[in-house]
Amino acid sequence: GGGVELEMMRIPGGRFWMGSPAGELERFDYEGPQHKVEVPSFYMGKYPVTQQQWLAVSLLDNVDIELKPDPFGFKGADRPVETVSWDEAVEFCKRLSRHTGCDYRLPNEAEWEYACRAGTLTPFHYGVTLSSDVANYNANYTYGTGVKGTYRKQTTDVGSFPANDFGLHDMHGNVFEWCQDHWHGDYEGAPTDGSAWLKEGNVDLRVVRGGSWDYDPGYCRSGFRFYITPSLRDYFIGFRVSCSVPRP
Repeated sequence: GGGVELEMMRIPGGRFWMGSPAGELERFDYEGPQHKVEVPSFYMGKYPVTQQQWLAVSLLDNVDIELKPDPFGFKGADRPVETVSWDEAVEFCKRLSRHTGCDYRLPNEAEWEYACRAGTLTPFHYGVTLSSDVANYNANYTYGTGVKGTYRKQTTDVGSFPANDFGLHDMHGNVFEWCQDHWHGDYEGAPTDGSAWLKEGNVDLRVVRGGSWDYDPGYCRSGFRFYITPSLRDYFIGFRVSCSVPRP
């Protein structure tokens, strides 16, 4: 609406090793064990949801809850949304679905990591380390053989850095991104079909991925995962949307 668009990239289906290998630098136990996952093709937002996209959707009729038009700490039409809860991100998806007739939703954890890696096995889709030339994170800290860089102390416009091989931007840093899944302390018993893990686990916590502008590069790795209370709003949490490919 109002000339605002939301660009989606088609992510080809495939199989990948989900989780980080035991020897990966700064790895946490809850990133394993690695396991093969088959992910069907789906669509994912080229960028995290932006503030102008949020504003357009906030004007649509409520589905379950109210959305404030401008809750953000760092202002800018093309900056990613932040200071939004998991429940508000879900409301955004529901409104967008009703408005467009397509089934928009938060990505699940398997989709997110598969899309981030884009066929790579290294800690970052850029390679074995991270540079502030290609991502927005706390570059006062380094990862592996990396060097210190520019710590911007705030979000940056989406698409300011190179995309991965699936055409997705800002998968490392800028803002953490909400996923559908309940938090589980490891991957024992995790689905292998690319679906959201909504059975058991801690139903009072949701998964976030990707790191942020205020976090060390180790927290921006493709395999890093963490949990947050779904009601939390903070300057480092945003989201992007996904959409399933219709079955023939």
